[in-house]
Amino acid sequence: MNNRQIITLIVVAVAALVGGYFIGAGMNGIRSEGQITMKNQSDSLNYFLGLSLGYDLGGAPWDANAGLIASGMNQVLSDSSVFDQMTAQAVFRQLNISLSEIEAMEAESASMENLEKGITFLEENGKKEGVTTTETGLQYEIVTDGNGPKPTDTSTVTVFYEGTLIDGTVFDSSYETGDSVSFSLNGVILGWTEGLQLMPVGSIYKFYIPSNLAYGPRETGPIPGNSALIFKIELLGIE
Repeated sequence: MNNRQIITLIVVAVAALVGGYFIGAGMNGIRSEGQITMKNQSDSLNYFLGLSLGYDLGGAPWDANAGLIASGMNQVLSDSSVFDQMTAQAVFRQLNISLSEIEAMEAESASMENLEKGITFLEENGKKEGVTTTETGLQYEIVTDGNGPKPTDTSTVTVFYEGTLIDGTVFDSSYETGDSVSFSLNGVILGWTEGLQLMPVGSIYKFYIPSNLAYGPRETGPIPGNSALIFKIELLGIE
């Protein structure tokens, strides 16, 4: 089978799919809630192209305006645009770059604000009774002191844990799922690598971790950049 035959089969298959949907709808064309009627293949191509563009633009980092997008497309299709294709694409790229720069600046500003909040929090937290600060800046508090062995920096341990931001927002918790977690101490954030070596098996510690011992300036899932973190960790065992 040559390429032309393959392409023909694909076109026929798509047409049959769309046509079958028309027939299944029980009318000459599909009518949506917006009262859009498709009477032929050209109508269908236009409509599904619009759907495809809509889904793509749904993730755009700006407020997509269907009216303005349609205006731009109508001007091109009616040959009434004052911008040629190269100019339009160049302006779009520049605007998009500018938007990305603004977003990067806003993210950096928020990250620096998080850093300052974390420093202030840790300074005050370190003054509390029962909180110990290590040379690296890691802070810990003993909730329950166990009597088992302590892991080394290459040990694989099993724990329950809960992680929160300094405002109390819980971003992760194995307590919620009821499942313990096992990992090697040389494969986690520095605050965990250092902190868990302080814990005898059977202990529950609370760690207050500065951002440089956590995820640093990068945003990680629900954790904003430069966030100081709080972890409650229960050391269940060492493998």
